[in-house]
Amino acid sequence: MSNLVNFLKQSDIFYQFTPTQLELVANLCQEVVFNADEVIFKENSSSKELYVIVLGEVDILINRDTTGSLKKNGTTIARLRRGQSFGEVALVDEGLRSASAHAAQKDTRLLVIPRDKIIMLCETYPQLGYRLMYNLAADLAMKIRNTDLRIREQLLYKPHTKPQ
Repeated sequence: MSNLVNFLKQSDIFYQFTPTQLELVANLCQEVVFNADEVIFKENSSSKELYVIVLGEVDILINRDTTGSLKKNGTTIARLRRGQSFGEVALVDEGLRSASAHAAQKDTRLLVIPRDKIIMLCETYPQLGYRLMYNLAADLAMKIRNTDLRIREQLLYKPHTKPQ
């Protein structure tokens, strides 16, 4: 358990957690291993877990196929690495996933934290809940800024084509 606590301490989403708070979160975690290209979750599936990458990389993909079929050949919009989290919107909204997640490497190890258990922990320990939600907001704000910059780059630097 000590290794897990040390790992969680290095993850941005658990920044400034106390050792006791990290222990409480560690007790909720389940470690899962995925092979390269294995689906972690599919776009438009239900959203009930938060994931933290222990080892390996995860590709976040969106499906550009208008038929709605879910296949691996979607467009990769992000590659996440050790210590990064994804699926965090599940803690705020139990809606449908807006993208798919696939393991990018063999033996990708993830910590899976069920939504209902982490929410119960946040309600039981309000300081822990505040810190987690603050860190989630900071993480999501950074992701939104990065997305805004990518969109701006596409709009400003994409060659203009004249309509025919």
